[in-house]
Amino acid sequence: MPKLEASKRARLPDSSFAYVDSKGNRRLPINDAAHVKNALARFNQVAFESDAAREKARMRLLKAAKKYGIVPVGFITGQLESERRIGQRETSEGSSLPSGFLGLMMTDIEGSTGLVHRLGEEYGDLLDGVRNLVRESVLRNQGHEVDSRADEFFAVFVDPGSAVRAAFEIQRHLKTRSWPLELPVRVRIGIHHGRPTRRGNGYIGVAVHTAARLCATARGGQIVASAEVREAIRGSGVRFKSLGLVSLPGLPEARSLYQVQSLA
Repeated sequence: MPKLEASKRARLPDSSFAYVDSKGNRRLPINDAAHVKNALARFNQVAFESDAAREKARMRLLKAAKKYGIVPVGFITGQLESERRIGQRETSEGSSLPSGFLGLMMTDIEGSTGLVHRLGEEYGDLLDGVRNLVRESVLRNQGHEVDSRADEFFAVFVDPGSAVRAAFEIQRHLKTRSWPLELPVRVRIGIHHGRPTRRGNGYIGVAVHTAARLCATARGGQIVASAEVREAIRGSGVRFKSLGLVSLPGLPEARSLYQVQSLA
């Protein structure tokens, strides 16, 4: 198959690739049937950043194969052994993650696409700086990193109050950091208190989706929490500002949301 020309590749949207890594590198084009077949053949040659990233790319690739009427029999057979090995690792890798009702925190860099255009390759350094800052705050507050991909970060806390403290610390530290070209770097944060389902070295369930929707609702520099968080840490001295009832995409009912204003 002829190689995809650089100019044409650059014009393709991210959705035309099965895998986009945390630095914005796009791999495994799936923009047409020929490239989907090529991606199926090359999938195991790609070094994915995490099992979660690999699984997401695999599902996008299978969806593209279905779109173009390609039956990926050989690909699926080859993945069975990989999935078996991943399953064997899940217990040991995920054993440190807590279960039960948890504080779920999602973060996301606001305007990341614009930052990529402004900084080019230097965006990777900025991303690493933000990610390390978030990671350090999570660890200082007894949190557990679950996943980090592109400009998103997911962590859980046994104590939802610790999630709020970590989020507040992240926002405070971001304001004091200097970034390339003196660009403002703002992070959205969403926090929910719920009971996700442990699956291997991660979580699934409505609680996870709720945290993600809360993050997407927030503005840069803002911490948006669910009513469940407010109730769980009532009396802790944390001040909340009501944002009213908000409809979140994919969730059946509008929810009462709150902005974290200050700590005790």
